[in-house]
Amino acid sequence: MTMINVFLKELEAESKTTRKMLSIVPNDKYDWKPHPKSMSIRSLATHIAELPTWITLALTTEGLDFATAPYAPEVINNTKDLIDLFERSLNDGKTHLVAKNENKLNETWTLSNGETIYSTDSKAETIRHALSQIIHHRAQIGVFLRLLDVPIPGSYGPSADENNF
Repeated sequence: MTMINVFLKELEAESKTTRKMLSIVPNDKYDWKPHPKSMSIRSLATHIAELPTWITLALTTEGLDFATAPYAPEVINNTKDLIDLFERSLNDGKTHLVAKNENKLNETWTLSNGETIYSTDSKAETIRHALSQIIHHRAQIGVFLRLLDVPIPGSYGPSADENNF
């Protein structure tokens, strides 16, 4: 199995769980934060929904420099728009996980802010990082939702809410 196929298979599997989690974000809680230092649900959910586009960034660019391309997330105010953003991002990322891009995976990709280099990795490592970020932030939003008493769907098996624990 090629690395592209491994990434595509993992993205497909994780997108099912991500879609379930994003679809339960309450429309009236987008500005809620569990702590003053935490992101709002809007910021966190939007970030999760946009992360599949980092696959596209990895495979179509040599890097991202925030000094020349400042991050401007799409403003999301409801769960329907959040899911729409996720589906667009997912389709965008999957479009680039094709066999002809296998030979790009060892090329270097750099994340920076002007002269400050955050990371220099292979494009494969950048894709792996994007997939890990989806999983990490999805768990984070699960904690946010748990604190709001929103029943949580299972990720890799049934959740305590699904088993009535």
